[in-house]
Amino acid sequence: MSHRTAKLSIVKTDSTHSINATYGEPVLSPETIQRFDVSGPRYTSYPTADRFIEAFTEEDYKQTLAQRRIGGLTLPLSIYVHIPFCESLCFFCACNKIVTKHHERSAEYLSYLSREIDLHIKHIGEGQIISQLHLGGGSPTFFSDAELSELMAMIRRQFVLATGGEYSIEVDPRTVSPERLAHLASLGFNRLSFGVQDFDPEVQKAVHRIQPVEQVFSLVEAARKLKFDSVNVDLIYGLPKQTPESFAQTLEKIVALKPERIALYAYAHLPERFKPQRRIDAYQLPSAAEKIAMLSNALDAFLQAGYVYVGMDHFALPTDALAIAKRQGRLHRNFQGYSTQPDCDLIGLGVSSIGRIGATYSQNAKTLEEYYDFINQGQFPIVRGLALSRDDLARRAVIMAIMCQGELQYESIELSYMIDFKTYFAAELEALKALEKTGMVVLEDSGLQVTDFGWYFVRAVAMLFDRHLQADRNRAKFSKII
Repeated sequence: MSHRTAKLSIVKTDSTHSINATYGEPVLSPETIQRFDVSGPRYTSYPTADRFIEAFTEEDYKQTLAQRRIGGLTLPLSIYVHIPFCESLCFFCACNKIVTKHHERSAEYLSYLSREIDLHIKHIGEGQIISQLHLGGGSPTFFSDAELSELMAMIRRQFVLATGGEYSIEVDPRTVSPERLAHLASLGFNRLSFGVQDFDPEVQKAVHRIQPVEQVFSLVEAARKLKFDSVNVDLIYGLPKQTPESFAQTLEKIVALKPERIALYAYAHLPERFKPQRRIDAYQLPSAAEKIAMLSNALDAFLQAGYVYVGMDHFALPTDALAIAKRQGRLHRNFQGYSTQPDCDLIGLGVSSIGRIGATYSQNAKTLEEYYDFINQGQFPIVRGLALSRDDLARRAVIMAIMCQGELQYESIELSYMIDFKTYFAAELEALKALEKTGMVVLEDSGLQVTDFGWYFVRAVAMLFDRHLQADRNRAKFSKII
């Protein structure tokens, strides 16, 4: 296929800024953003988690584990461990968390994680190879050093961590020191993700998350001395009291910090769904025009600093494994976002965790009480999930190709799923013609390609192949594309 066309350049035109293309190229104008910045899934899975059903039970999950073992599969596994505890409440948070100062609760939780691991080993056997491990939350660093050591020992007793794997942990900067980072390195973690959000003191007060800029700089410097492979920093634009000018100062500091990866998220204010957000004064939220200006400033700052736009809201330095994987067409996507690891089965451990085994998804109980109750009965804490249909599998392959590679060869789908692509997806291809006119995609006889301009709206391209979403008019449960 031909190389992507319709490249985007960014220039500032007025006090609010807009993103424009030059020399007749497509324009990312406020009108374009308003048209395409609709609510939509992030596609960490397809079908998305809101499609999981309670009819998928623990028995279904056990059958999928048995099929994996009987089939003699040797593909590596990925493990996600959800640690829900936080010491304080961040008002913007939409995660499943438990705010508590009682650290003794983590010891009990750790014992249940051990029992859940044992349940899995009973069904899949010891010695399975793990190529990816991620600790999320909540705040995984709510666990003490001794508890993190025990958790890793539990995992290493039952699984084999592959050389060259990705072993990452989300870190609340307020809960660690350089000494704690050294301990994480000694346990085998090679990637860190720091939650920063914004460096402005007034914004931090408004969202109840105070962390001085000097603290983050000190920790990132320590991480580099400890030879972590990659440091990611999370940022959020659209928070209360943010302005384009204040956020520009945060961007300036991030560019100086130069983490290997940056995740830039748009804040989705959904107080009816997420109770902590009810503490945010909606009148303090920036306007749509101000959010566009923040996004414009961020894109400008990161691209000028040499970052590669990996996709959606992720940036990486050219030397980072994520940027290299994108260049080489090896980018993958799972429940933790973009990944360099091959598509593999995922075991989710802990309250609310989501797993994927074979052609199924499953999710654990969302409350501690229910999670503990299942395990006390010797059962997997599965409360819902989904067995994918042939149509789901074909559409998942299409959507993941678009989200990760930005292109799709029809023949690959035809051979894998025994369909005639142009007939099977006739309606979707017709809808794509409208996006082609905007310069977002290039349609050819053998496939489609997302342009550099269209990459900023890649979710909008993928959404056209989402059968469930096209039949559902209630999209407010998802975040905005930009």
